[in-house]
Amino acid sequence: MLYSSADDWRGAARKQVLFFGMSGLGKTHVSNMLRTAGDWFHYSIDYRIGTRYMGEYITDNAKAEAMKVPFLRDLLLSDSIYIGSNISFDNLTPVSTYLGKPGDPARGGLPIAEYRRRQEQFRLAEIHALLDTEYFIDRAERLYGYPHFICDTGGSICEWVDPENPADPVLSELDKHTLMVWIKGDEAHTRELIHRFDRAPKPMSYQPGFLARAWDQYLKEKGCAEDQVDPDDFIRWTYAQALAHRQPRYAAMAARWGVTVTADQIAALRDAADFDDLIAGAIAARG
Repeated sequence: MLYSSADDWRGAARKQVLFFGMSGLGKTHVSNMLRTAGDWFHYSIDYRIGTRYMGEYITDNAKAEAMKVPFLRDLLLSDSIYIGSNISFDNLTPVSTYLGKPGDPARGGLPIAEYRRRQEQFRLAEIHALLDTEYFIDRAERLYGYPHFICDTGGSICEWVDPENPADPVLSELDKHTLMVWIKGDEAHTRELIHRFDRAPKPMSYQPGFLARAWDQYLKEKGCAEDQVDPDDFIRWTYAQALAHRQPRYAAMAARWGVTVTADQIAALRDAADFDDLIAGAIAARG
């Protein structure tokens, strides 16, 4: 690991951490808290995906929809209007909207082939964004003078890596430059995440094999054709399975590559000093 002991962590002139775990357990909360402290640079993987690697996809999709409206089509073709996405750290909706949901087009669904194509675009984008971490660590200090660095990853990081492989190209690269920290939820957090998702289902990214199994199982269980699938019902149905699928992968990542803290511990943090203590304790507990 990047820090060999709790004392090594406490005495480090440059602290570099990467948070991973399910969305909704505090990754962005603690990142914002540390950034507010003034000497931490916050690198958001989802923001990087939306601005650098999927920005053109998102914009072109919006333009394609606008081209269906004669009034907007004429303005676009004459370069009279500009269409772009307004992505920010606090508003990543353009990314999730582009990913979409599979199913009935009349209910906002995408054909499954198109959905899979966009999933693959996201997979490649997230891998590229993760591998940009070293560049942003250097950029944060060289350009802006930040001594400390946070990489705030999306919940799908575990889908694209093999945590059991010591030569995994993504994890071995991240391990050189960051201390990877799993924010672990308990059963109560899982129930709350499922309840929250059920109220407002949002697009997700899935490992191709998992998606194929879930899609086939859903069609069989519901007895419907691909173009009859209720998009929101499918992703609600899939969400709890996705949580269960990801938990052992996160655990394996933490066991080989990092340390573990709980979502409750993250929620209790008041400032950067508390965070230093928490990480020092997690490193010491690892032994």
